[in-house]
Amino acid sequence: MKLKTLRKKIRRLEIRLQGGPKKLAKLKRKLEAQVTANAAKAKRKAAARARKARQTVKPSQPTQKKSLRPTAKPQAKPAANMRGPAAAPKVKRKLNLSPERRAQLAAAMKARWAAKRAAAEATPQGISTPQDFTIREIPQSP
Repeated sequence: MKLKTLRKKIRRLEIRLQGGPKKLAKLKRKLEAQVTANAAKAKRKAAARARKARQTVKPSQPTQKKSLRPTAKPQAKPAANMRGPAAAPKVKRKLNLSPERRAQLAAAMKARWAAKRAAAEATPQGISTPQDFTIREIPQSP
């Protein structure tokens, strides 16, 4: 190997070795920044999810007319459990039903309630017989 090429190779190797720790430090800084960014993003998402859950649970206040007479305000009940907010109840999801199927289910439920009322009237007060009110045949609307 010629002297000139050997010196060139040594010089290139020294440059590469000097740049190694710098490059490693730079990559470590990038990794740390990415980890903190991901943690902040997860925290934001969790807070938004919790905020949305709280908004869906709150019932809407009914609008009332103002009366001319002052009325007594109900007293606030003291909280029996002061540990923290209770878990939000599950939000009931809306069924994706067609109008025909919705009408069919409504007719079935009305028939079931009518049968239940008829059974309650047929039995004397105080004595009730356990009955299974399952619908075997759903009435079809014309």
